[in-house]
Amino acid sequence: MRYLSLPSELFLKNRKRLLDKLPSNSLIILHSNDRYPRNGDQFFPFRQQSDLFYLTGIDQEKSILMMAPDCKNEKRKEVLFLIETSEQIAIWEGHKYTKKEAQEISGIENVYWLDEFEAAMKEVLADADVVFLNSNEYIKFFSEVPDKNLRFARQFKEDYPLYKTERAAPLLAELRMIKSDEEIELLKIASEITRKGFERVLKFVEPGKYEFEVEAGIGHEFTVNRATGHGYAPIIASGGSACVLHYIENDKPCNDGDLLLMDFGAEYANYTADMSRTIPVNGKFTERQKACYNAVLCVFKDAKKLYYPGNTINKLNEQVNKMMEKELIGLGLFTEDEVKNQDAEKPLFKKYFMHGTAHFLGLDVHDVGSKDEPFKPGMVLTCEPGLYIREENIGIRIENDILITKNGPVDLMENIAVEADEIEKIMNQSF
Repeated sequence: MRYLSLPSELFLKNRKRLLDKLPSNSLIILHSNDRYPRNGDQFFPFRQQSDLFYLTGIDQEKSILMMAPDCKNEKRKEVLFLIETSEQIAIWEGHKYTKKEAQEISGIENVYWLDEFEAAMKEVLADADVVFLNSNEYIKFFSEVPDKNLRFARQFKEDYPLYKTERAAPLLAELRMIKSDEEIELLKIASEITRKGFERVLKFVEPGKYEFEVEAGIGHEFTVNRATGHGYAPIIASGGSACVLHYIENDKPCNDGDLLLMDFGAEYANYTADMSRTIPVNGKFTERQKACYNAVLCVFKDAKKLYYPGNTINKLNEQVNKMMEKELIGLGLFTEDEVKNQDAEKPLFKKYFMHGTAHFLGLDVHDVGSKDEPFKPGMVLTCEPGLYIREENIGIRIENDILITKNGPVDLMENIAVEADEIEKIMNQSF
């Protein structure tokens, strides 16, 4: 792996927290991600299923975790199943985990090859009252391709119809929302690598560069700093493209006078940062661009104060929308009288600020957690107000990652340049 080895204690603690939530005589089975076919004989780069990584640290396909804390056989209470390597696999695909390596990474003593899974599962099932199976329950995600966990769940219910099954996802989501000290440190590393990527961009961008050149510069900085890559498809959007919220083509020139909106984050040890910045391509904001930028920055600074225990994403969004509405009036995009007479179902600010301000962050860029979940110490969320004026080719988003603590919000990206004057100064320095 590119990232430095992680302590097995992290995964031991995570499994212990999950086991504490399971009822008596439970069995829980979780699968790794598949290797997804690309074309010909090629696969897309492998990325581990987040729940399995959270519990084991194992970063390899065709892996299964089985836990049955009340099983009478001690060797079946906590078991990891892996691909059995061979000389052929080693020659063509490279190294796969040995049992000893998997034991050291995960802290799981009982490691077996995959061909032993079926028999081991049947043994444990004999004493199980309930079986917990996993699935991706992110409410905005719809996939035509069933993943390994879902395929296994369907097959299990067909093969063992008399067993009671339960969802593992709610238990894992509850755990993953609260980050341990070790996880927070990984997010800080991801943030620091993201900072380096941004600072490289500030020294590199100028009129005539293409968006994909900017993306390449970021990717280079990520790679040399041990990131496994981007935590999500990066948005490098110049001019009018910045008004497309999920623009990922990144294939247009950055023209003189354009703003360049960038939304990217390094992934380190499967934990991702998520940062947005907007800069002037030529190194100097116009008066109008700076007024718009500072309006978003003002909302950003005030919004960060709302990341306190007990608040929720939905409540925060309502508060930030009011802040943004005030700034939009100040920019002359509509008037107070127009606001008073607006259609409540179609508020005027929505034309210029149409997305939410926060989402949970961790092993996934849009991590587990409900918009009505009260903030608790240890949660990490984004803060990302934006402004999009399509008629003026102005798209601005500012985003940092915020840790909730009992003593107030902690900005994990507070050392990344965000003031308009600071951005201009860095861009116009001679290097």
